[in-house]
Amino acid sequence: MRMGESVERLAVRLHQRLQRENKFLLILDDVWQMIDLDALGVPQPEVHTGSKIILTSRSLEICREMKTDEEVKVDVLNDEEAWQLFSRSAGKVATLKHIEPLARVVARECSGLPLAIITVGTAMRGKTMIELWKDALNELRRSVPHIRGIEDRVFRPLKWSYDSLQGKNIKPCFLYCALYPEDFSIEVSELVNCWLAEGLIDEQQNYEDLHNRGIALIENLKDSCLLEEGAHESTVKMHDVIRDVAIWISSSLDDGYKSLVRSGIGLTRISEAEMSTSLKRISFINNKIVGLPDRGIQCPEASSLLLQGNLPLERIPYGFLQAFQSLQILNVSGTNIQSLPQSILHLVDLKVLLLRDCRLLEELTQLGMLSKLQVLDCCATRIRELPSGMENLSNLRVLNISRTHYLQSIQSGILSRLSSLEVLEMAHSAYIWRQPTDEVLGCLGRLFILSARFATIPSFISEDPTWIGRLKRFQFYIGPEAISMPSKHDKRKVTIGGLDLSGEWICWFLPNASSFVLNHCRGLKQMLETLVIDRVDHFASLKSLTIASFNSSLRPDGGCAAHCDLLPNLEELRLQNLTCLENISELVGHLGLRFTRLKSMEVTVCPRLKCLLWVSFLPALPNLQKIEVSFCDELVELFNCSAETFVPEPIAPNLKTVELKKLGKLKTFYNHEQSWQSLEEIEVIDCNSLKQLPLTTHNANTIKEIRGGLRWWNNLHWKDVATRSSLQPYFKARTDQIIQTCR
Repeated sequence: MRMGESVERLAVRLHQRLQRENKFLLILDDVWQMIDLDALGVPQPEVHTGSKIILTSRSLEICREMKTDEEVKVDVLNDEEAWQLFSRSAGKVATLKHIEPLARVVARECSGLPLAIITVGTAMRGKTMIELWKDALNELRRSVPHIRGIEDRVFRPLKWSYDSLQGKNIKPCFLYCALYPEDFSIEVSELVNCWLAEGLIDEQQNYEDLHNRGIALIENLKDSCLLEEGAHESTVKMHDVIRDVAIWISSSLDDGYKSLVRSGIGLTRISEAEMSTSLKRISFINNKIVGLPDRGIQCPEASSLLLQGNLPLERIPYGFLQAFQSLQILNVSGTNIQSLPQSILHLVDLKVLLLRDCRLLEELTQLGMLSKLQVLDCCATRIRELPSGMENLSNLRVLNISRTHYLQSIQSGILSRLSSLEVLEMAHSAYIWRQPTDEVLGCLGRLFILSARFATIPSFISEDPTWIGRLKRFQFYIGPEAISMPSKHDKRKVTIGGLDLSGEWICWFLPNASSFVLNHCRGLKQMLETLVIDRVDHFASLKSLTIASFNSSLRPDGGCAAHCDLLPNLEELRLQNLTCLENISELVGHLGLRFTRLKSMEVTVCPRLKCLLWVSFLPALPNLQKIEVSFCDELVELFNCSAETFVPEPIAPNLKTVELKKLGKLKTFYNHEQSWQSLEEIEVIDCNSLKQLPLTTHNANTIKEIRGGLRWWNNLHWKDVATRSSLQPYFKARTDQIIQTCR
């Protein structure tokens, strides 16, 4: 920009300069706010053919505002890349024999972040004393390391991301995540509950809206590169350096969010000297604490106390909790405590009490005095009953008593009087519903998540229970053999196991369920016939169907077949241990299935199955992406059709993955020529009769990996040498031996 030149004049001059070029590449680095390219004088790439504009930013929201065509996330460096950058920054000293082992550990502590790697490497340049490297390593393992340049060159630049956060309470929400240990995957639901208790989310919303609001905050933090996906589904985590920055920010704030973070550092005792009166949040997560002080500390302002993951902890002293008069969140999950002290009743502001995985906890204190309690998690404890007085918890929104294998009784009236309850988790508990559930669940007008066990298929007082329509998510386990069988559509799931279905009416389940599991049930054929005869409309919500451990034929009796597809949106079909099944077409005929939306099919331990489907029943499977077949001794081919049947090719145009295991008689995928144009992964284990794959030079270009035994691979027949040569790089040898545990 020339001296005294206006922005408008600069834009004109830049526009004229770029217009003289046939095409141009413009790079905008480290963009922190939306740039109006028109006002800047930059011709749009779609007008100026062949030109490109690249911008770098830490905020995905900026990219969206500037309407980028493609976003590419730049990941942190892997260990080898980090070491190469670190050793260049540190110089020859990093490769000295006595220094290199420590130098590599120091480089790893930078967690792949180039800015940190360069800064630390440069700071260690020329330092040949091993003591200095050990000290640097110890400093890096501190939350706020005192290494030259770290604060100015790493922390302060990264703080810009924090300072740029827009929106109510998003900054304290971000800082809360730093209470968890390094590389810790935080459950999203737990995080949202804590944000709610801390007043960071409006508690006047219903729980579903609260959860959605929490997800929105998390996505905003992800877009700003301040949070990332955790190791498990529905979890998030902080990059180690970002976490250090968050702790550094918290330590300098005077706005009521001062924190003490001592998580994941191997502590056996709490330092009473650190427990000051000004602390707001205290975290001792994942240590080895064996005992807590009974007196001598005062933390009257603390709202969060996180002690989870301290397995040696067996007791909470009476006087310890008296030091936390304002506590709103108490988490002692994953400890060996056997009871709660009576002093917990003095925590009158407590909103969240988390006792998950306290496997020795046998009884709860009478919690009725904790009138502000909103979340109580007793999952995987040894409690035998819910204490009297719980019906007084008028603000309780979430109650989790799943996996309570010793819970035998719940006093009458407790659950029905929890008028604010929105989430009730009782899956895999020893407690089984026996009374008509209309009486209880009909009273819980705000309930929208429910998991529970039933002794038999409920006989409801009303023929059409309205409460099930209110539920956004449910898991019902009905019968003595209703075991968990995970699917991709578990949001609204019904599992029935070990019952005789011949005289049962289950149609009220199906219109509401997204996943349906039938395990070891008798009378299945009669039930299917009842559905066909008595039910004229289809079950559009059902996306996953599992049938397991059934030893009779599913072939429909004369004429008993649906005239329309009863499961038009089915995406996942799983058949396990069906001893009489010869062809899936038996099920297709019963329910009029068309499989137009089917994405995955899993079939295992069906000893009489000869082929999956007769193509004459289903001329195409347009959305099928994955087939898994295993332990089917008589299976000869995947698909079959008579010579007279016209079949448009390909039968499965979008099939990407085929996994075949222990199929001793399997000879072919399909006896007609097929293009199999989308195949990406093939796994063949112990299928020695399969001598040829349906691949040629015309359709093998999509293959990414073929797994199987080396002997099998070497004995395959190919239509041409070129196909085998082109696929050889994608083959990965696997052992031919399969442990037959699923029999």
